[in-house]
Amino acid sequence: MAQQRIPLGRILGIPIGLDFSWFLIFTLLTWMLAGSYYPAAFPDWPHGLYWLMGAITALAFFASVLLHELGHSVMAMRYRVRVRRITLHIFGGIAEIADESPTPKAEFLIALAGPLVSLALALVSYLLQHWTAHIEPLAGLFKYLGYINLTLALFNLLPGYPLDGGRLFRAVLWAMTGNLRGATRIAATTGRGFAFLLILIGAWQSLSGNLGGGLWIVFIGWFLDNAAKSQLQEVAFRDLLSGHPVVQVMNPSCPTVSATLSLQQLVDDYILTGHQRCFLVHESDRVTGLVTPQRIRAVPRSEWSRQTAGQVMLPLAQAQSTTPNESLWQALQRMDRDGVNQLPVVRQGQVIGMLSREDVISYLRTLADWS
Repeated sequence: MAQQRIPLGRILGIPIGLDFSWFLIFTLLTWMLAGSYYPAAFPDWPHGLYWLMGAITALAFFASVLLHELGHSVMAMRYRVRVRRITLHIFGGIAEIADESPTPKAEFLIALAGPLVSLALALVSYLLQHWTAHIEPLAGLFKYLGYINLTLALFNLLPGYPLDGGRLFRAVLWAMTGNLRGATRIAATTGRGFAFLLILIGAWQSLSGNLGGGLWIVFIGWFLDNAAKSQLQEVAFRDLLSGHPVVQVMNPSCPTVSATLSLQQLVDDYILTGHQRCFLVHESDRVTGLVTPQRIRAVPRSEWSRQTAGQVMLPLAQAQSTTPNESLWQALQRMDRDGVNQLPVVRQGQVIGMLSREDVISYLRTLADWS
């Protein structure tokens, strides 16, 4: 699958990227600012200046969104919660927190950090607007940034999970009940109700003549509903997998291949003739690594006859693994966190099986059918 984000670098060790949808919203925002906001506020400017300031203001807005998400991320790292990445997209941006917060207090402060950053940016922008009142382009820029950051903070504080306000609501429920999954279920259900309200408001706006603005509100409501629904599905999956260890689902008959086997032979004799997605590599009667189709595809096809499984394998010592008694939910989270589709199952240093994402999903379907 093609990469859906463009890497921009790292801040505080956190990868920063752009989703391709960002270019659409950047273009639309620049067009709106150049076509309506700046001409209405400053009618005497040259035409080109409207577009220049529109683009600069749009970039400054996304810089504000990035700082908002960094606020969440810095607070998360303070509580040793790993931040996978920050991505800017059509709805602004998102900090992908890899793990749940350790306590309700941590969850509350992580959720609150982003809106506090936006409120601080709004205040700074308001002050800079007055200090640069004699320089119209700067005053117009800071006026818009003050307005948009205040709007960003207030909108995110609405109690619709997964908005920051919804996460604050979940943290309070968690503290009151001591049940994170129950709190998530209530907050996500409330978030879906809030999303449906946005969809209704957007539809009413569209029918009242504000077609563009109404459709945008409907789109935001749809996005929030899908995000809240995914949280409810995650809670349901976790409930289903609770109490089930890896040993119940793992494949104990994981195929092994010789380290000297060529990649061409591996593809022809094993992958194309079966359904296996991972192979253990053995040397001198012991398993030393594993090779997957992903690692094979990284080698040019013209080299497959010369490269061997031992040359492209991931050494077992470097591979993420699981144990037979680990919960399926924790193992699935590790796969998601590390971006892998299977984990070797290791007991006392020996590989006794392989757990794949497909195995867990198939088991989930079986549990759902018999629940």
